[in-house]
Amino acid sequence: MDKERLIIYQMFPRIFSNVTTDPKPWGTLEENGSGKLNDLTPKALRSIKELGVNCIWLTGVIEHATKTDFTAYGIPKDNPNVVKGEAGSPYAIKDYYDVDPALAVDVPNRMGEFESCVKRIHKEGMKVIIDFVPNHTARVYHSDAAPAGVKDFGVDDDITMGFAPGNNYYYIPFQQFSPEVPLDAEGDTPYVEFPAKATGNDCFTAFCGRYDWYETVKLNYGHDYGDWSDHFEPVPDTWIKMLAILRFWASKGVDGFRCDMCFMVPLAFWHWAIPQVKKDYKDVMFIGEIYDVGQYRPFLDYGFFDYLYDKVNLYDTLVDIEIHNHSAARLTGAWQTVDGIGDSMLNFLENHDEVRFGSREYAGNPANVVPSLVTSAMISRGPFMIYYGQELGESAYDNEGFAGDNNRSTIFDYWSYDTLRRWWNNGKPSLKNLTAQEKWLRGMYQKVLTLCNEEPALREGGFFDLMYVNLRHEGFNPHRHFAFLRYTDESVLLIVVNFDNVEADVNVVIPRLAFEMAGLHESDVVADDILCGRSVFVRLVPDQGSSVHLNPKDAVVLRIK
Repeated sequence: MDKERLIIYQMFPRIFSNVTTDPKPWGTLEENGSGKLNDLTPKALRSIKELGVNCIWLTGVIEHATKTDFTAYGIPKDNPNVVKGEAGSPYAIKDYYDVDPALAVDVPNRMGEFESCVKRIHKEGMKVIIDFVPNHTARVYHSDAAPAGVKDFGVDDDITMGFAPGNNYYYIPFQQFSPEVPLDAEGDTPYVEFPAKATGNDCFTAFCGRYDWYETVKLNYGHDYGDWSDHFEPVPDTWIKMLAILRFWASKGVDGFRCDMCFMVPLAFWHWAIPQVKKDYKDVMFIGEIYDVGQYRPFLDYGFFDYLYDKVNLYDTLVDIEIHNHSAARLTGAWQTVDGIGDSMLNFLENHDEVRFGSREYAGNPANVVPSLVTSAMISRGPFMIYYGQELGESAYDNEGFAGDNNRSTIFDYWSYDTLRRWWNNGKPSLKNLTAQEKWLRGMYQKVLTLCNEEPALREGGFFDLMYVNLRHEGFNPHRHFAFLRYTDESVLLIVVNFDNVEADVNVVIPRLAFEMAGLHESDVVADDILCGRSVFVRLVPDQGSSVHLNPKDAVVLRIK
């Protein structure tokens, strides 16, 4: 097999294997419990791998601020007034060199448990990526696990300066931090910050709102937001500290980093840092979270990222088709937007920031996923990702506490989900406790994800969009149907999806140009639908329609050569 496509399973270990059957909203660690890294046994990992997964993204590994008291283990207690939720945000990092103690069975050996987990994942033939959070830290940062000689962020800052090239943080001099949330509502000690630091979502005021990232503070990479000047020579101290952190985790055996909000950090930093990491760890990959298509190419070409989220392009287009009745013909514009870099786009339908596909805010029914899943996974040779529980139809109907009933799975609370518990089966993953729909859905994800690498046309083949010849063709509704080819010299797949709620006999025209590029010949064929395991008669004539029957919210993947 040539180079595998990356198929990522994003997992939140705190919740993934938690077996608490009746979690309490706003519950503490003692009340609701937490999944552990040790739970990722060979059996559990093999069950994930069976889905077609070859990479696990462990989300929330690095130690972050929390309301849980771990002082018995020598870990400083966080002020609860600047922590979101009982468990805390995994993106409010309090120690870049340590592991979240809630994920450990033996807290003093938490790094050892992480290292063992990485080894187990590797032994099962999968890669491991973790979050790198470069843009912000928790409001109070202190490392008790850093190597000797490593200074904490901010210890040498000149706090009288709003901006100074050598500072790690930005300050609002002579003003006390006074957000829209009370700083004395919890615990015995009000939170006091003077002078105030800039908040992580580029909020350069002491008076941030309740919907700002008030639990975090913005890191200074040498860019002055006052006059938009850059101060990158000499190399800023924050750059040097962050490079050391990347090298530290690469030395632990991780295969890559999902770089949180990478566009909020100067592109010059990535241009400087990534090649240095790759010099010592040549196969380590960098995946960037980014929300501006205009920055895609610079971050790939100049920033040296391997892959980028394609959220605001393909993902948002699929959301609009599913929810807002937008035309499926818009998918042509989505792939054209990233033409030439499509193989570097990470596609997905769910992650920790987005609503669950089956939620009330999105599709309302996880079984409606097939057309979006097939399109997103098969439109390119790039990586594809699913979020834990997505394969079971987890639809985020719980009100967990801080997260609220927001159609997302919480990242702030200690929690457990019924769908995952029934599959987890107390550490012996099984389908026996799943509903018929959940079994079917998991099987569909397994089929699609496995095909992405087993089928050469999907793994390494070319792409031909059939929409331009079918926009005004009788028997094809371009607003509800999407069709394309994936092909190699030996194999051609005709992929047709139906976003509609009614079945349809779709008449698909394949132009002569596509026949020539894919090496097709005029013929009558009995094609295998490799998605569903049935046979379909297809008449292949250039520039004439071939009829394909599609059920509501369905797709066919026909091997026609």
